Amino acid sequence: MTTGKIKVQDFLSKLPLFNELAPQELDNIALATSELHVARGETVFHRGDPCVGFHTVVYGQVKLAFVSPQGSEKVVEIIGPGHSFGEALMFMEKPYIVTAQALADSLLLHVTKTAVFQELERDPKFARKMLAGLSRRLHGLISDVEAYSLSSGTQRVIGYLLKGDLHQDGDQVRLEVSKTVLASRLNLTPEHFSRILHDLSAHGLIEVNGREVKILDIEKLRLYQG
Repeated sequence: MTTGKIKVQDFLSKLPLFNELAPQELDNIALATSELHVARGETVFHRGDPCVGFHTVVYGQVKLAFVSPQGSEKVVEIIGPGHSFGEALMFMEKPYIVTAQALADSLLLHVTKTAVFQELERDPKFARKMLAGLSRRLHGLISDVEAYSLSSGTQRVIGYLLKGDLHQDGDQVRLEVSKTVLASRLNLTPEHFSRILHDLSAHGLIEVNGREVKILDIEKLRLYQG
């Protein structure tokens, strides 16, 4: 099945969940997969919408967030290329509990739960891989709760800056999303996030230029992180 400029099977075969499926099995999944082009700022689904499958990102970024009746937002997760979202609620047959919005022009694939359930019945290995993926998501959420509860705001920001492939002074980090979205993801107000970046800059640990952050003293940053 080819949609737009991509062959769905080729992309699905690169996902950990599907990378051991035979070509015919991938064909079956692809037949139950639809392509969604979502413009930056467009909503993929709202909290309360029915969940009838799960999404995976081909390119772009999607944020998952809680939105209060007053309009304030808490970003739960930022989903990038090759990653999926919505599996847990698909199994629970519950409506979405978050709102998903594109942070950039994005291409998503939506796999229906019917196709997933059929594959689960056919192949126990597929079930184990699905469970492993859900377990990784749960572990990540628990780690987030631990960080929010036990780490300071400064430690959370440093943890984010150091999570990439950094080895030495002079290495650079590009903030993957706007500072407002990233602050919410780290459970900080935008003002607190900006103040932390300013303080780290004032101490000669980083240099900030828009979304580009240069690491000036990686060893001291690691000490600050604790």
